Amino acid sequence: MARVNWAALLNLQGLAGRWRSAMGEGATAVEDRMELARLEWADHKRRLALLALLLVVFGVLAVVALLLLSAAVLVQFWDTSQRALAAWLLAGLWLVACGAVLAVLLSMARKTRSAFALTRRELAQDWRVIKEQL
Repeated sequence: MARVNWAALLNLQGLAGRWRSAMGEGATAVEDRMELARLEWADHKRRLALLALLLVVFGVLAVVALLLLSAAVLVQFWDTSQRALAAWLLAGLWLVACGAVLAVLLSMARKTRSAFALTRRELAQDWRVIKEQL
């Protein structure tokens, strides 16, 4: 009596091969997504550290600017106009520096909103592909 090869008859070998192939591709895709997330996390951490540093610099500059502005107001009512002009120029310089740091700080804060954009886009695309296949 001939033995029936049920695995060949039901094409289970091809199904198992396709399953192994799909699992391998899935594992590679997960590794790629994890690497992308790791790279974006490193970029996000760097941006957050710079944001914190700029916030500290802004705080220091704001305090100095307010102190110099106060000194300029006091000097304004002092002896000569040359001292007053110098004090106002220094106060203006500190205010401009403070404004520049604030502009960079706000720019960096806006950029942190787009953290992990590539990872979110890839995962959304993967989800669309999975939904289409179902």
